[in-house]
Amino acid sequence: MAKKSPVQKTDAHPRARLIISESERGADMLHATGFRAPDPFVYLESRERNSILLSDLEFDRGCSEAVVDEVVASSALGKKIARKSGKTPSPIEVIASFLKSRGGTRPLVPADFPIGLACDLKKHGIEVTPVSGMFRPERQIKTPEEIALMTEATRITERGMARAYEVLRASIIGPRKVLRWAGSTLTSEKLRIEIEAAILRAGGIPSGNSIIACGEQACDPHERGHGPLKADQLIILDLFPRAAASGYYGDLTRTVVRGKATEAQRRLWEVCLLGQKLALGSLRPGADGGVIHREVTRFFSDNGYPTERVGDDESGRGGRWSGFFHGTGHGLGLELHEEPRFGTAKLQSGQVFTIEPGLYIPGVGGVRHEDVALITPKGYRLLSRSSKPLEL
Repeated sequence: MAKKSPVQKTDAHPRARLIISESERGADMLHATGFRAPDPFVYLESRERNSILLSDLEFDRGCSEAVVDEVVASSALGKKIARKSGKTPSPIEVIASFLKSRGGTRPLVPADFPIGLACDLKKHGIEVTPVSGMFRPERQIKTPEEIALMTEATRITERGMARAYEVLRASIIGPRKVLRWAGSTLTSEKLRIEIEAAILRAGGIPSGNSIIACGEQACDPHERGHGPLKADQLIILDLFPRAAASGYYGDLTRTVVRGKATEAQRRLWEVCLLGQKLALGSLRPGADGGVIHREVTRFFSDNGYPTERVGDDESGRGGRWSGFFHGTGHGLGLELHEEPRFGTAKLQSGQVFTIEPGLYIPGVGGVRHEDVALITPKGYRLLSRSSKPLEL
């Protein structure tokens, strides 16, 4: 027997709502069903009931794990159709029959619903209407259970960060300031392996793209990092794994120097941290994320770090961005970048955001501080607690 679903139904969503996707990466499907499956399946919310249509491969597991009212086996439904029609139905005919019998002939679907699938369903009397924006807006407000799961995802992320600190502290500064560890050159690639192995041991699924960017590489916020790591340079460590058990993401960034920071590096690091503290101190229900972002941008500019292109040629092309040229933060949950967007959000209690202002100055390096913050009725509470050392 499937578990009773706790999600809101027809009071909030008078029209039937349909999702057809896998749930390993399909956040709406995972949130709606609580069921992890690597292949697409069908979810219908209609007539105050939530139903899923599963293959035989997933049926038994779905009955015990899915948080829905009804689990239907596609093979059993196919046999029922065949007995009536005298012919074996196609997979799309089985889906159409499932939807029609449950009031799902005109369902709402997510905006990214596959157009080919929509066309196939239309041929069988099912006409879908895509919904702009977040298909399950209730995902924005995290329940106490979700907050506990996100806290655990953050702890897993912090285990990876602790391993990064451990390896960097144990490294030796070699000729030309190249770091050496365990008898060979310490590269971004080697440190990434150590970090992601620690995340695996802690119960996480590493992204495979953790950012370990040193020196000038760190001036590009999404540069993954490659090659030897060096002493006395700013190193951005940005980790964003998923918790294997729940599917929720952690996200954490720290910036460190192995060795001695210059005065320019130290000031950049400290001003960036003050910018993060400014943003955090502004978090409360009703606050405007766009206003907070502009305040942080203005603070950086007033402290000598305007956002601009530097080194342009006469045509205005060829330069690099300098200063603060990405968002102050982003929503976090079953997706790494989850709605709502911080810069357009009116904050509400129960939302979870990362707060991650960064400064990137060619010739000095890049700095980013990122923590996970829960909006509370009176302000905010940090879910992350990893230390922020500058020098290791």
